[in-house]
Amino acid sequence: MNGSLAQQQLLQAPCCPRVGRVARLQAPAPAAQPQSDAARRLLHQLRVQATGSAVRRDAGVQMARRHQPITAAAGAAEADTETASILVAEPLGEAGLEKLRAFGNVTAVDGMTPEELKDQIKNYDALIIRSASQVTREVFEAAGGRLKVVGRAGVGVDNVDLTAATEFGCLVVNAPTANTIAAAEHGIALLCALSRNVAQADKSVKEGKWARKKYVGVSLVDKTLAIIGFGKVGNEVARRAKGLGMTVIAYDPYASEEKARAQGVQLLSLDECLAKADFHSLHMPLTPTTKNLFGDEVFAKIKKGARIVNVARGGVIDDHALARALDAGQVAAAALDVFAVEPPPADHPLVGRPDVVCTPHLGASTAEAQEDVSVEVSEVVVAALKGEMAATAVNAPMMPPEVLKELQPFVSLAAGLGRTAVQLVGGDGGFTEVGITYESPRGDDLDTRLLRAMVIKGILEQVTTATVNLVNADLLAKNRGLVITETTRPSAGSDVLTSLSVTLNGQKAAFSTAVDPRSGAIRVAGIVRDGRPFLSEIGNVDVDVTLEGYVLLVRQEDRPGIIAAVSTILGKADINISFMTVTRSDQGKDAMMAIGVDNRPSSALKKEIAAISGVQESQLFSDKPLSAL
Repeated sequence: MNGSLAQQQLLQAPCCPRVGRVARLQAPAPAAQPQSDAARRLLHQLRVQATGSAVRRDAGVQMARRHQPITAAAGAAEADTETASILVAEPLGEAGLEKLRAFGNVTAVDGMTPEELKDQIKNYDALIIRSASQVTREVFEAAGGRLKVVGRAGVGVDNVDLTAATEFGCLVVNAPTANTIAAAEHGIALLCALSRNVAQADKSVKEGKWARKKYVGVSLVDKTLAIIGFGKVGNEVARRAKGLGMTVIAYDPYASEEKARAQGVQLLSLDECLAKADFHSLHMPLTPTTKNLFGDEVFAKIKKGARIVNVARGGVIDDHALARALDAGQVAAAALDVFAVEPPPADHPLVGRPDVVCTPHLGASTAEAQEDVSVEVSEVVVAALKGEMAATAVNAPMMPPEVLKELQPFVSLAAGLGRTAVQLVGGDGGFTEVGITYESPRGDDLDTRLLRAMVIKGILEQVTTATVNLVNADLLAKNRGLVITETTRPSAGSDVLTSLSVTLNGQKAAFSTAVDPRSGAIRVAGIVRDGRPFLSEIGNVDVDVTLEGYVLLVRQEDRPGIIAAVSTILGKADINISFMTVTRSDQGKDAMMAIGVDNRPSSALKKEIAAISGVQESQLFSDKPLSAL
C-alpha cells in the first residue's frame, strides 16, 4: 500500500493494544517460497572479512555445552549467471559424469601432476578426485577463492588439506556409502586368503610346484577377529565374519555400545583387542592420532601369531615396525590393500615378503561400487554448487538428511536474527559475546550445530569483508575473538524449534528498545511461520515482523498523529509500505512501529522522520548487508 492509503487506514484503526500485543496492518503477502529456495539463497557465498573466536563457555542457564568447532553444512554458492566449471582430475564412472555434464561444464582428466592441478584449478568451481590427487594448501591458494567444492569419490579425505579448505571457504564432501560393501567384501577376501595362504599357493602352482604341506592354513571358525575402527565398513565386515563362525570384538572410542551389542560385537579397549584377537581388520581413518598407530609398541602387545588385514589407510601401520614383528614371529602374516605411498616404492619393506599378501588398493574396485561412487559424489557436488545443504560434508556440520530437512525452515531465521542483531548495534560499538538461545521440545537433544553456524554467518557477513560461508563461519568467528554461548530451553509443541533468540553483549545500541532490560544486551528473537522467518521480539517487546526486505523501526510517544506523519513522509517519497505493526507499553506512554518498506529510505528521509515531534528514535534493518543501509 502507498503511504497515503496507509495513513487513512491507520487513522481508522482501533487504539493500540497493551504490552506484548501487536496491532498489524499488512498488504497481501507474496506466496512463501519453497523452503529449499530460501535456504539456497542463504547458502550463497558472501563477501566478508573476519579475524576471530567462537569459543563457547558455560551458559549457566538450562544447558551449557562444551565448544565443538564446526565448519558447517554446504557453504558453496550457486552460480546465478554463469555455468559452473567442474574438473574431474581422476577416472570417474560414466553415470556420474553424465550427472555432472547435465549441470555444468566438465573437464575430465585421467590423472594430473601437482603442478598441472595448481596451474588449472583457478578456472574451476568444483574439483572431483579419488585417492591419488593431493589437494594441498597450495592448490587452494592457487584457486584464488573460486574453488567452492572438492568432492572425494570415496570415503577417506586424508589427501585433502581440510584446514586450508576451511580457511578458504571451500566445502569438502565425500561418498561414504557407495563403496562400503565392496570394501567390506575385499576385507573378507583378504582375511580368507591370509588364513589359507591362497596367494602364495597360487604363485607356487604357477611355478610348477605342488607344495601342499607348505601351505597348510588356519581355520576362521571359532577364531577371534578384532575390528579396529567400527564404522560403516567395520560393521559390514563384522556381519560377514560372524557368518563365518568367528567371534567378533572391536575397538572404536566413538562407536555406540548399543549398536555393537545389537550385532553381537563386544567393544573393548585397544589393549584388550590386541591381547585376545587372532585376526585384526583395520578400518580407521588416517588422522594424527591413528598415524603409525600399529607400531613397535602395539606389536609388542599383540597376541603372538596374530594376522593383520588392512583395507583402511596405509599410514596407520608403521611398515618397518610390521616387518620387524613378522621377522620375530610376533605377527604371523599380513594382507595389505593400502600403502602410505601408492604405488609403493621398489624397496618397500613388506611388498616382497612371502608372508604378506598385497593388492593395489582394490577395496572399492568392483564395477558396481565404481558406478555407485561416481553417482554419489556427483550428486553431492552438484547439490553443493546449487547451494543446498550437504549431508556428506566433511568440514561442515555432518547430519543425516532427515535432520537437515527438518532444520531447513529455521536456517533463514538463524541467519536473519544474527544479521538483524548486528544492524541494531550503534555507532562504533563493538561486541565480543554472542548468546544463542533455542527453545525446543527436544531440549538437550536438539542438534544446534547448523543453526549456530547460520547465526554466526549472519553476524559476520555484516561486519567483515572477506568471504564467509557455512564452511568457515565458526573458524572466522574464532579468529575474531567472539565468545559464543548456547542455551537450550525445553518448550512445548511439535516443531523441532519453537523460537530462537540472539543476544550481543558489550555494545551500544542504535535502537535503545532493542536492549533487553533484564540483561542489558541487544536481543532479538524469532519464529518460523508458514515456512517464513519472523522477528517476534526486540529487546523484551513483542513484535510481528518479517525478516525479509527493509524494516523501519520507530519508537515514539503514544499519541495521535505520529503514525500518520511517518506514513505521509514515506508516501511523499514514493516508498510503498508492505506492512505495519504497532506495539505500546501502556496507553499514553511509549509505542513502537515496525514498518515494512519496499525501498531503502534515504538518510535525509530518515532524518525527517526522526525530526517528527514525538518520535524518540528510529532505525532501519534489512536482509541486506549494513553497507546497503
